[in-house]
Amino acid sequence: MNKVVRSADEALNDVANGMTLLIGGFGLCGIPENCIAALVKKGVTDLTCISNNAGVDDFGIGLMLAQKQVKKMVSSYVGENAEFERQMLSGELEVELIPQGTLATRAMAAGYGMPVIYTPAGVGTEVAIGKETRDFDGKTYLMEYAFKADFALVKAWKGDTQGNLIFRATSRNFNPLMAMAGKYTIAEVEELVPAGELDPDHIHTPGIYVNCIFQGKDYEKRIEQRTVNLKI
Repeated sequence: MNKVVRSADEALNDVANGMTLLIGGFGLCGIPENCIAALVKKGVTDLTCISNNAGVDDFGIGLMLAQKQVKKMVSSYVGENAEFERQMLSGELEVELIPQGTLATRAMAAGYGMPVIYTPAGVGTEVAIGKETRDFDGKTYLMEYAFKADFALVKAWKGDTQGNLIFRATSRNFNPLMAMAGKYTIAEVEELVPAGELDPDHIHTPGIYVNCIFQGKDYEKRIEQRTVNLKI
């Protein structure tokens, strides 16, 4: 049951060109910094990345975009990355923008083993082009497929050797959903403890969803937009 590996490099050993990755985090909060750095070092290309956002120019998924490692981004918010914008407008990057709730629920559905979901979000918009709709109780819903991803990369505050995870504050955003949805889930944690040390009532993601875990290091934890209120 010990799922510990020594490093991000070891955890990502089987990630190859052309794969689809679910990447946890919200903005720059709770992103798997060590895994992203290892992917940049590894140099894999033609990746499809499913993430709430695309990082910023010099951090997060933005580092992978700068190295032209991402073929397609599936996201709900991408407004903080100039390189992303340049690649999208030039046709270098394929982009699928979807409502944030739909993104979350498609990940959840994958974790639950559900093939599709029905949602009213996107009905009557460009999001619905080419997709099946159904009416329930007089209201139209859009059919969306659950995500299919080769790997999920998530970051937690604390985890144990069996892969049980606790997320802290706002980092409990897309990470638990992404952890459920990957065929193979890699978790990096700030603090790694022996099995049995975590309070079961505090665990957000049970180890059954996690395939390997490692203790990360050198977290920057950047803030996208820092707002300071000065009293004069």
